[in-house]
Amino acid sequence: MKKINSKGKLFLYALSGMGVNMLNLIIGSYLCDALMVEGFEKNVANWTYLDKTLVVAVVWSIFVTVSKIIDGLVDIPLASFTDNLKTKWGKRRPAILMGFVPMLIMYCLFLLPISTDEKSLANTIWFGVILCLFYIFYTLTMVTYYATFSEVVDNDKDRLILSNYKSFFDIIYFVLGYALIPLLVGSMNIRIVALIFLPLSLTMLIPLFMLKEESTKECDVLARRKVVEKLAAENKITKEELIEEKEQPVKFIESIKYTFKNKNFIVWMLVYSFLSFGLQMFLTGQNVYDSGTLGFEGWQITVVMASSFALVPLMLFLFNKVVNKKGFKFGYQYCVLSFIIGMAFYGLCRQDIITNLYLRLALIIVGGIFCSVGIGTFFSVSYIVPSQLASDEAKRTGKCNSAMYFAVQGLVAGIATAISTGIVWVNLKSNNLTDWMPEFVIGACLISFILSFILPHSVSNIGKKVS
Repeated sequence: MKKINSKGKLFLYALSGMGVNMLNLIIGSYLCDALMVEGFEKNVANWTYLDKTLVVAVVWSIFVTVSKIIDGLVDIPLASFTDNLKTKWGKRRPAILMGFVPMLIMYCLFLLPISTDEKSLANTIWFGVILCLFYIFYTLTMVTYYATFSEVVDNDKDRLILSNYKSFFDIIYFVLGYALIPLLVGSMNIRIVALIFLPLSLTMLIPLFMLKEESTKECDVLARRKVVEKLAAENKITKEELIEEKEQPVKFIESIKYTFKNKNFIVWMLVYSFLSFGLQMFLTGQNVYDSGTLGFEGWQITVVMASSFALVPLMLFLFNKVVNKKGFKFGYQYCVLSFIIGMAFYGLCRQDIITNLYLRLALIIVGGIFCSVGIGTFFSVSYIVPSQLASDEAKRTGKCNSAMYFAVQGLVAGIATAISTGIVWVNLKSNNLTDWMPEFVIGACLISFILSFILPHSVSNIGKKVS
């Protein structure tokens, strides 16, 4: 695959996934809730499809749970599919199209109830099946896209840049999703809002133009390999080009074995699982904690959110500087510690500890700034490490297995998130213990920080300049 070396092109390539991620956020955070009026108190007509409950709640909850399970489980077989796809157009671009086009169709169909009846079983089954199919095609699209992170660059410096750019766009769609959409729903129905953001998904067409792939059909691969070996014997190509041409896809079971036999990756999964637990609890519980425990409302919550997210691009720049000088491990530890300090401010600023509203607000802004050091970086590391490990393995063994690393990481993160937000956080809420959110986040991040000391050399020194 032809490499991307220009920072401008890397920036554009990192933009590719933002639109598809946005559609996923809209379905998961808004449209699934919009099928029922329960839980809404204000502006119900705009927050729901038809100002009525269109699904059978109990059956719908089962479909939502099943769709989440499917979303986690299909990562692994779809990763193997894209790693082993054989077409004359290559393997990544066709796989992206195979996921992208049906995903858009499912997204549009999810906006169309087949019945206007209240609590319709037909609607429930319709939306449940569409939701499961959306997650399958979304996963194929994004797993394939992430797999290219180890293939479109040829060094860990550019891989770090690409990952940070992607993290920057993650923050943008996150802010658009949770700050702009509620404002738009104030004047229009959520389905109209969902359609407004649909064209943003066209960013996923960028890889179709930027990726330059050779045919992966066996006859073409063998013919090309003979030519390359001849050129290598004549010293007309580099050793790296020869190794890349000899890379072979790995079958499904073998791919799983390779991934779980990689001790460096297993160590990273331990570090990353506790990070995911803490970060997702913070993101999920922030609104409830801000309005309840901290006693903020309206513009005050907006200011708090801005302190945590607005400075993320600057913090990613600083993270890059630290990593260039000290390496990935030091940069990661620095960001985790900063996030822990920020969460300590959150714990300190409870109403029963600091009674003055404006002092509480000032301190929480400081805490938010500390948190922002970590938030963007935490998104970035999920791209940096798997792509680096996949690249190292390809050079070492000649096996192309990049998508599987992202698939397994996604599965591990999904389990950690389910425990964090689906078990711990729900129980904290149901028992009026949401005040303890910062302590749980701090505990998980502290474990991640401690475990990061055993990160292998190949991960610790990612991005470090050789003096």
